[in-house]
Amino acid sequence: MHVDIANALAATASPGVSRAALERLDDQVATAHDRIERGIDAREHGYAALALPEDVDLEEIRETTRAFPDTETLLNVGIGGSALGAATITDALDAESGVDAHYLDNVDPEWLTALLDEVDLASTTVNVVSRSGTTAETLANFLVVRDAFEDAGVDWTDRTFVTTGESGPLRRLADRHDLPTLPQPDGVPGRFAALSTVGLAAASVCGHDLDALVAGASEQRETLGPSLFDAPGYAYGAVAYALDCRGANVNAMMPYAESLETFAEWFAQLWAESLGKDGLGQTPARALGATDQHSQLQLYRAGPRDKLVTLVHPGKRDDREIPETDADELSYLAGTGLGDLADAEFDATEASLAAAGRPSVRVALDRVDEHELGALLYAMEAACVLAGELYAVDTFVQPAVEWGKNAARGLLGEGDYAEADAVADKDTLVVD
Repeated sequence: MHVDIANALAATASPGVSRAALERLDDQVATAHDRIERGIDAREHGYAALALPEDVDLEEIRETTRAFPDTETLLNVGIGGSALGAATITDALDAESGVDAHYLDNVDPEWLTALLDEVDLASTTVNVVSRSGTTAETLANFLVVRDAFEDAGVDWTDRTFVTTGESGPLRRLADRHDLPTLPQPDGVPGRFAALSTVGLAAASVCGHDLDALVAGASEQRETLGPSLFDAPGYAYGAVAYALDCRGANVNAMMPYAESLETFAEWFAQLWAESLGKDGLGQTPARALGATDQHSQLQLYRAGPRDKLVTLVHPGKRDDREIPETDADELSYLAGTGLGDLADAEFDATEASLAAAGRPSVRVALDRVDEHELGALLYAMEAACVLAGELYAVDTFVQPAVEWGKNAARGLLGEGDYAEADAVADKDTLVVD
């Protein structure tokens, strides 16, 4: 994996970063790296995420998931960081797996009812993921899933394992029913937990290569040092920060592979929840190439100069030849493949943005496999941590998210939360 930042420089783009400014920024990166390394070494809250390639216990994950060898369907019950990292991995590698993975990361009664009616629960494995064990959406979905198992005459305790913290109602439920459990790593917020039990358990159930995932991440860990010019993750985080300071306050994440669409969702949570504080932070946008070069690219190329476009190239992939046709207008496609067309679309989009003076960064993978996914996830986590240091925000907290959770708890009668009062105070201006 590598990152190409040339098209984000002032020589090509506006806004852009001059080489002189990049050199000055590198001094700040050295200072930030020193703080990050101290945090990793001390396993401080949040910084511990970047120690996960070293700290994760793959055998513990394998031993737990080995209890479900006949899995045809995985229901991963979790929300936000308890789902998106795992979904990124399994969605990217889905073609290699015989397991159909579904992520119950929303509250939608019609969707969940249809899903439970569709799957064979006798060959379904459930992974319930919540550090606190109190996440309302997760526990509600799990209770519905458990009820469906009972209605189907399938013992849910034989088909369920739990990934949670050391205490809380989910841990107590697991102990009461003797369910297999995996620990959530200490000091690692969910959005940074893709390379821990939170993300890797689903990958293990689906039969993916955990060693390769961790090896890719570990290689990126080794690149971290006092210069952005030596570390792809730091280069990306530093340039994204610098462009935001110059007016590019939207970051459009645009992978050119269907299998990486969920990665863009994971990145959006990571970037928004970690950096959106004190009036600071880029707004992440999700796009998919080549789909959105026929829609959103119009805005990115000709709209306000407030965007960085991050183009993710999947590298080598199995191609499929485009059949010949008797239509003369399409004869140029003969002898090429869909992959050739996708690569041409990628190059054209990148060149189109540069020709319009719009900043972009290329994130290039060798191919979409476990090793490169591990590298990509780790590099983006490192980029986010570095950007947080440069913004001088607390990257690892999410007070705005907690406010909404408290309001919902109050509305549901869990307790007396002042945040719930704001709902009753809402103004209305209804147009029928």
